[in-house]
Amino acid sequence: MSLNSSKPITIFFTAILALFFTFSLSFSVDLDQSLTYLWPLPAQFTSGNDTLSVDPDLSLSVSGNGGRSRIVKEAFYRYKAIIFKQSSSRAASVYIKNVFRGMRSGDDITKLSIIVNSDNEELQLGVDESYSLFVAKNSGHSIIGEATIEANTVYGALRGLETFSQLCSFDFETKSVQVYKAPWYIQDEPRFAFRGLMLDTSRHYLPLDVIKEIIESMSYAKLNVLHWHILDEESFPLEVPSYPKLWQGAYTMWERYTVDDAYEIVSFAKMRGINVMAEVDVPGHAESWGAGYPDLWPSSTCKEPLDVTKNFTFDVISGILADMRKIFLFELFHLGGDEVNTDCWNSTPHVKQWLQDHNMTTKEAYQYFVLKAQEIAISKNWTPVNWEETFNTFATKLNPQTVVHNWLGPGVCPKVVAKGFKCIYSNQGVWYLDHLDVPWDNTYAAEPLEGIDEASQQQLVIGGEVCMWGETADASNVQQTIWPRAAAAAERLWSRREAISTGNITLTALPRFHYFRCLLNRRGVQAAPVTNFYARQPPTGAGSCYVQ
Repeated sequence: MSLNSSKPITIFFTAILALFFTFSLSFSVDLDQSLTYLWPLPAQFTSGNDTLSVDPDLSLSVSGNGGRSRIVKEAFYRYKAIIFKQSSSRAASVYIKNVFRGMRSGDDITKLSIIVNSDNEELQLGVDESYSLFVAKNSGHSIIGEATIEANTVYGALRGLETFSQLCSFDFETKSVQVYKAPWYIQDEPRFAFRGLMLDTSRHYLPLDVIKEIIESMSYAKLNVLHWHILDEESFPLEVPSYPKLWQGAYTMWERYTVDDAYEIVSFAKMRGINVMAEVDVPGHAESWGAGYPDLWPSSTCKEPLDVTKNFTFDVISGILADMRKIFLFELFHLGGDEVNTDCWNSTPHVKQWLQDHNMTTKEAYQYFVLKAQEIAISKNWTPVNWEETFNTFATKLNPQTVVHNWLGPGVCPKVVAKGFKCIYSNQGVWYLDHLDVPWDNTYAAEPLEGIDEASQQQLVIGGEVCMWGETADASNVQQTIWPRAAAAAERLWSRREAISTGNITLTALPRFHYFRCLLNRRGVQAAPVTNFYARQPPTGAGSCYVQ
């Protein structure tokens, strides 16, 4: 290379300038103080200009009929560990100092009072999740500074605890936890009853601890339904005592969920105010069933849809649902019904003969199968949920209780509710998380009630769900794929439409969204950068979490 060449010098100075601007940007990230850095945005709130310190030895006071609930107490200690994660050493030193001095803490907030009016801990669709939260400086009328959460149910108290934890920030200068912009008065409740995340554990097995981590992270965004797509054509990982050979359809003997595992997931989720809606997708997406029971296949060359002609097929479905009903207490149960290709029914001699004997087309046999599965679910006191193909194909024949799950595109829920059915919104163009090229703002702006103007029909949209299909996601990258985009949908489902649908969201929502993504990172959730073209990609260069 010639010493007279200016190219290396140009490259050198370009690199220096790039570094300069990188460091300049990294030191100039300031939060817009006019925004409220709570996610999802509460329904109503006021704030002030005070800064309050929070005692690292924060105590809990409970009252009301449900105040002594284990759900509340365990949640308090979980959140206390989150709030004081960076100040645990200070907590110990302050406690020792005050014991020796016989002094009370000088912090403004030393106690969190939680009032729960009801002792009913049943967790079902539409459970009251409202709460009020008051955080203010000790006025001198009380010897103890206090923050107060009041809720009708323990699940409202959980949502209030999450909001309180987001108000608490660690100050690196004072090495203490502060609440800025106090006093705070918040009255909050969700917009939709069903705020879900679908998790696919058939395409890739997810270990129990990974599922728990995902459930924990859901609670941070106030999502309240885990739609567990446990099994599919690729694998059948769940133990079914009534038909013990079914889980021979698992990938390996190590990639399975026992009955106890499933109980543990449901219990873990309930402690965080999250229901678990299980799915058994029939009659398609069921090839893995035949690994243990080959008679469920119409033939060795026609392995799905399941054999519609045999009573054994429906006996197995009934047995699966009977076993699962003991575990999954949520009133909704998903029966799938999507992407059913019935061509091989027509090419399988005994099925073709059965169709002729019953004067059915394959389309009518598909309808027969779905309706029979619905009858089984309803007999076990479940409300059936089905993917939208069932509605698109035979809407007038569906059981009136059916909840239709939209996924193929927009404009479906308006048609569903117009016919009197309930609807769950999951338009794949915006709320399928495996679609990595969908940017955060498209996810955020998607509106479940679009095209529905009548109040009575709007009430039939019970909520929505982001879907984490597992073909390209496993334990190594599932959290980066879920977060932060799932949080964009979470705010849409929780917060008031008028509060988050006006103005330029790049100014009103994006800084808050960056902040919440960084909050997830601080809590150990591997949430990917917000603005990368493809979701779950790592950062493209150096910089602050709050602008990536």
